[in-house]
Amino acid sequence: MAEPPPPPPPSAPRPAPRIIIENCAIATVDAGDTEYDSGHIVISGNLIEAVGPGPAPAPPEGDAGPVRRVDGTGHLATPGLVNTHHHFYQWLTRGLAQNSGLFDWLVALYPIWSRIDERMVHAAARGSLAMMMRGGVTTAMDHHYVFPRGSGDLLGAEIRAARELGVRFSPTRGSMDRGESAGGLPPDFAVETTEAALIATEEAIDTHHDPSFGSMLRIGVAPCSPFSVSTELLREAAALARRKGVRLHTHGSETVEEERFCKELFGMGPTDYFESTGWLGEDVWMAHCIHMSDADIEAFARTGTGVGHCPSSNARIAAGTARVPDMLAAGIPVGLGVDGTASNESGELHTELRNALLIHRLAGGEGALTVRQSLRLGTYGGAQVLGRAAETGSLEPGKLADVVLWKLDGLGHSTIADPVAALVLGPPAPVTLSLVDGRPVVEDGRLVTADEDTIAREARDEARRLARVAAAG
Repeated sequence: MAEPPPPPPPSAPRPAPRIIIENCAIATVDAGDTEYDSGHIVISGNLIEAVGPGPAPAPPEGDAGPVRRVDGTGHLATPGLVNTHHHFYQWLTRGLAQNSGLFDWLVALYPIWSRIDERMVHAAARGSLAMMMRGGVTTAMDHHYVFPRGSGDLLGAEIRAARELGVRFSPTRGSMDRGESAGGLPPDFAVETTEAALIATEEAIDTHHDPSFGSMLRIGVAPCSPFSVSTELLREAAALARRKGVRLHTHGSETVEEERFCKELFGMGPTDYFESTGWLGEDVWMAHCIHMSDADIEAFARTGTGVGHCPSSNARIAAGTARVPDMLAAGIPVGLGVDGTASNESGELHTELRNALLIHRLAGGEGALTVRQSLRLGTYGGAQVLGRAAETGSLEPGKLADVVLWKLDGLGHSTIADPVAALVLGPPAPVTLSLVDGRPVVEDGRLVTADEDTIAREARDEARRLARVAAAG
């Protein structure tokens, strides 16, 4: 009996379409701040193939692959926005402690946050990410440091949410080991032992971290703050991060109370304390950095330590105004951060472009920050801070195709001739197209990777459940 014929070979995967965006203004945010009044961007797979003025060149001879053409008339193309500081779980506790400074705000909210669980964090992460992505964020980070006992895989819940929505993600495994009984602010129920925090952090790196070019997932090490973390945890976390080759993140110099706390407990200010524990360096970035002396700024510049600047959150809790113009003049890498939405309820990063400019001009005069500096903070500056400036943050051939096309010919922007000024100074611009790794995640102002109404409903239900659980004690 004849042998049956062999099965046909599997069909080759369908090639990703080349995407050609034409007729749009372009702000590349490259080293020379190159801009085009009308230009093109060619994307092949997950990489930018070409950027330049006028129409796109003809495709290479013999290249007959699928092509998607996008008419960008009336639009501005920029690099995708990069968020450098966030706390996703706070999506469930927005609008609380409305008139409190940082320490009182934390004291009011820690008892609620200490009741979060895996389902809550997944819903909160989807809400936080969806809101940012709709507004042009293509690379997000999160600083998650609350791990109540028996709450499930909270970091895994965030990673799952980011994968579902299709965003490039740099979560940090945070930690706290200084509870109320040891003179810290968080309830003892919400903190870990030093050893448990370090073990869990190393496990997170080993399980999830992808250091490859174009990675969609990078893990960082992030003890919470000087007033919720022991000196031992800070030192050992820095050693762990450097042994594993990952970045370090924490809160620094956020309030005058923190300065007082550090001087009383450690005999030095926050920056000197961080340097004494190994927490200054090119692989470190800190959120806020509001109360910085000239010597502090010099130390950050000397060591290449980065800053995640959160102007709206700083204003919401009346923490102060960071010296960002002085930091930029000193050569410090600075990016923008939403921060947690319990202190920045809008949850958007593109509004931080405008708020940063306005706050610093109010503090430092009309020359303190320009619209192009503000756009750079939200794109290339953020990529620098996250250690990804060679991959994203500017529109250049060979970089990852993280691109946003902003609609600027509508009512809110059509009379502003300078497209970068329209984006930064005008009302929030609609996103016609947002690409992450060359794949559309937003089209015509709506997520295409998930249903926004479902995300909103699930987040509302989990916020209500958290409120009930916290009230029950």
